Amino acid sequence: QVQLVESGGGLVQPGGSLRLSCAASGFSFSGFAMSWYRQAPGKERELVATITSSGSTTNYADSMKGRFTISRDNAKYTVYLQMNSLKSEDTAVYYCNVAIHYVHYWGQGTQVTVSS
Repeated sequence: QVQLVESGGGLVQPGGSLRLSCAASGFSFSGFAMSWYRQAPGKERELVATITSSGSTTNYADSMKGRFTISRDNAKYTVYLQMNSLKSEDTAVYYCNVAIHYVHYWGQGTQVTVSS
């Protein structure tokens, strides 16, 4: 079955960096686009970034452009999210996502807290 396991979250000071990882299994990873979403307390889940199956094209939410970078290693079945210049408003649970035949699969999420 499809499994997505996020890791790399934690507590970081404003201006700091974190790198999230999502290990995928149970499907042909290199055949599907992958995305990162996040959900802050009391807010709806929002799209952070998407990367195509080959990794050749990426898209970002406006507030993340220039600070976040999504990448993937198809050989390792892993997608990454490099987050730089973190702000307090980036505090959220970050989720890995894949849509396969119109069905969305989610990981359990990893908490990112930006605070001094």
